[in-house]
Amino acid sequence: MSSLILKNANIIDVITGIIHYQDIKIDNGLIDEIGNKLSNSSSKVIDLNGQFVMPGLCDAHVHVTAFTADFSKLKNTSSFYVGIKSLEILNGMLSRGFTTVRDAGGADWGLSKHISENPTSGPRLLFCGHALSQTGGHGDMRGPGENSLHQCFCCAGLGHICDGLPEVLRASREEIRRGATHLKIMASGGVSSPTDRITSTQFSEEELLAIVNEAEAANIPVMAHAYTARAINRALKCGVNSIEHGNLLDKESIRLLKNNKAFLVPTLIIYQALIEQGVEAGLSKEMVQKTYEVLDAGIEALSFADKNDVQIVYGTDLLGIMHPRQLEEFNLRSKVISPLKLLQQATVNASKLFNMEDKIGQIKEGFFADLIVLNSNPLDDIKCITKPEKHLKYVIKGGNICFNN
Repeated sequence: MSSLILKNANIIDVITGIIHYQDIKIDNGLIDEIGNKLSNSSSKVIDLNGQFVMPGLCDAHVHVTAFTADFSKLKNTSSFYVGIKSLEILNGMLSRGFTTVRDAGGADWGLSKHISENPTSGPRLLFCGHALSQTGGHGDMRGPGENSLHQCFCCAGLGHICDGLPEVLRASREEIRRGATHLKIMASGGVSSPTDRITSTQFSEEELLAIVNEAEAANIPVMAHAYTARAINRALKCGVNSIEHGNLLDKESIRLLKNNKAFLVPTLIIYQALIEQGVEAGLSKEMVQKTYEVLDAGIEALSFADKNDVQIVYGTDLLGIMHPRQLEEFNLRSKVISPLKLLQQATVNASKLFNMEDKIGQIKEGFFADLIVLNSNPLDDIKCITKPEKHLKYVIKGGNICFNN
């Protein structure tokens, strides 16, 4: 891997919001040195002429295998086809400036291995394998007239159905054995599942605790899909590390999030996208209709959590034809969140959630050289990030120039 020097860069400190006019030297995929007038005769040099450099973006809630929003179709599709479509989705994410993403159900060690061997093919990928779901839960894509259950840990699909302690223990241990960087629990009803209600809680507390204990034994975190305060609070009391969505949280949810040092990962763009494109993407009208139960509450929950200093991380949850809207989450959050806090949610906050705060999320010596270069300052107008065709000049991941516009 060759050395690279970025000259005359306006480097954004995402902790303080201060901008430093310096050079960045990259060597062996890491940020080797930050300073003035850096030089190395063997290094490639790019003069940025004052363009803005910030850490690569992180998305903490993606479904990289979801080439369709119809998860029942996904489960019955060749895993070879799903893998190829997933690489197309991952490449799109990287082209938008996302250098690390956390999958919330579907991706496994095979995709992660391919990306580690071919770093310019997609963002660094954290994966849970299949999300864990009870029968009739958010990971159960069978309609009410389908009675047979055919599943395995190697096939494509969102979730793995498990009921009772022996089954949830085995499912947790199987995903851990296969290299999961985190576990995913379906702790409430959802939009894209055919037989549950948004308001339902899922898994018994005994089952939730068993999954969390297995993750703790393996030193990995647990993410929990949860909408209502009842589901959110149950999951937090059982020790999950992050709440995904969280649209209907309450004061008790805020208290638990803060006391447990847990994270909230809102996903606002998916609701707007589902209403506008859900049927075209493969969902039934009845499923799309469920979106309205949580739509308006999402921005209110985000604002409430921000005002109470909850740790918030950027997430999108997009599916199928909706994936290109990944950057629109910035537009929606900007209604209640400042530009600096938004940058933190998509960088340093995510690094803490991923247990990678010593590797990504900041421009610091010794960190991975995951950087994006913009011709406009996102602290002045966060929406410049959402127009990569106009403002995104370079995407650098692990010292590799992945995109140059």
